[in-house]
Amino acid sequence: IRSHCNIINDSQILILDQFTTRLLSSCCKMSNLMSEGITIVEDLHKNREPVPEMKAIYFMRPTAECIDKFIDDFKPKPKYKAAFVFFTDYCPDDLFDKMKKNCAKHIKVCKEINISFLPLEAQVSVSGDAFSLLYSPNSKDRDQTLETIANQIVTLCATLDEYPGVRYKKDSANGNKLAELVDNKLARHYELDDNSKKKGKTPALLLIVDRALDPVSPVLHELTYQAMAYDLIPIKDNTYEYDTDGSKKEALLNEEDELWVKLRHMHIAEVTGQIPKLVKEISASRDEKKQADGKITIGGLSQVMKKMPGFRKQVTQKTVHISLAEDLMNHYQKNVEKLCKAEQDLAVGADADGQKVKDPMRTLLPVLLHPHDTTDKIRAVLLYIFSLNGTTAENLNKLIQHVKIEEESGYILNWKHLGVPILSTPSMFSFRKPSRRDRSDQETYNVSRWTPVIKDIMEDAVENKLDVKDWPYQSECPSAWNGSRAVSARQKHKGSSPDDLRSGSRLIVFVLGGVSYSEMRCAYEVTHANKSCEVIIGSTHILTPRGLLEDIYNLGKQPMEIVLSLGYMKQ
Repeated sequence: IRSHCNIINDSQILILDQFTTRLLSSCCKMSNLMSEGITIVEDLHKNREPVPEMKAIYFMRPTAECIDKFIDDFKPKPKYKAAFVFFTDYCPDDLFDKMKKNCAKHIKVCKEINISFLPLEAQVSVSGDAFSLLYSPNSKDRDQTLETIANQIVTLCATLDEYPGVRYKKDSANGNKLAELVDNKLARHYELDDNSKKKGKTPALLLIVDRALDPVSPVLHELTYQAMAYDLIPIKDNTYEYDTDGSKKEALLNEEDELWVKLRHMHIAEVTGQIPKLVKEISASRDEKKQADGKITIGGLSQVMKKMPGFRKQVTQKTVHISLAEDLMNHYQKNVEKLCKAEQDLAVGADADGQKVKDPMRTLLPVLLHPHDTTDKIRAVLLYIFSLNGTTAENLNKLIQHVKIEEESGYILNWKHLGVPILSTPSMFSFRKPSRRDRSDQETYNVSRWTPVIKDIMEDAVENKLDVKDWPYQSECPSAWNGSRAVSARQKHKGSSPDDLRSGSRLIVFVLGGVSYSEMRCAYEVTHANKSCEVIIGSTHILTPRGLLEDIYNLGKQPMEIVLSLGYMKQ
């Protein structure tokens, strides 16, 4: 974006739609934009005062709605001196022709940037919540939704400069369709590349995974710091509200918080182990500040002033995470601890001693008899059903009555729309759970024994062990792909940083239907264990357990109810 903006020397107005506003917010600050000559940022869809002496940069999605708003800015009278138009991805010919016909003389630049995804973290991206459009039995936009998602995945690959081989999970209708769309669109994209030279496959693999592959991970109470925080604390827009010295404060949990990045994938037991150290550091820092206040000399004043912003930032970050960790431990000791053992036994199918759970109902009953809130009981019931690959109608009715959700049984029944077995049938023999890796030699906490299925998939892919019967090819990977031993021809040197140690091969995993924080963590863990292959994980959106249950419940609504409650393709 910066390189494209540099073509203009005067101060400019930047005009964004809802999606590109979020996109830029995830990448840069207002100060970054101002350093590039952007003095005003406006919303494309709101009424704006004309500024005919200034040039306008439009960064928007290539949709009919955005194009119409753009045309309105220049007909009948132009609001701006000139327009520099940048689309997030490929603009359909009919929309391009419409824009050209009405505003050609005002457009100085028109480019497709190929970035119609949100880069949430260093190795995580999302494209937009399309859950109801993908899985609702009332959805009439499923094909168009998959088309949109395919375009977004192509822009992710283009941004990474990868032309990957594509594989998908067998028996996933959405996954099969999406893999075909992505592969065709990738071929078209690299035929039309600005380099005027057809690009060959790169040492990368794209895996298309459907949410039904692992319904367990997003339902469990996860005890690593980030996942636990977003499950138990009302964090909105990545903002955590906390009390300090009797006043309310807010903190952003994002990549700029170095302590958050360091702690987010640790188990809460390890995070709390860091708390005494952080408290000690803060106390020491305050003591040093008091001493420095009494010893400031004219010559040393500038050095002290330079250090102060960094000092304040470090103290604030430590205070934030001490508060957050304490909040989480209060929740854990009050309620979550009692749930975790039963949940883990149901998910893993064995207790902490490795003994197989022979009667899952005996594991579930204590949860149902305890005064847990209704959502926690629904989560436990779902884990019970998942452990059996479905239960009888009679048993299911009893469970629904016990939890007292007769009027809201969709929280459980609607999982069938994802392809997850809820009722057992004579044909259930055809459904089988994915085989799991043996991790018995790995040290784990008794309340955190479950490993997301996607980690097995990632490790098998990196080691080139994915069964072709279960994971057919939409297009073959280049011969150079050999998992952890793949070497990119584009790698010119080897440095000493973690990024440089990777050979350039990438595994891109895209999860249709949302990805949980525990699954996001797996991308980092597998990358760290196999530094020659970087794992990027993408999805339609990020899941929290309660948010997913609401999405599942909404699948039973009529189309207009879905639109009113969720919005179309939430961005």
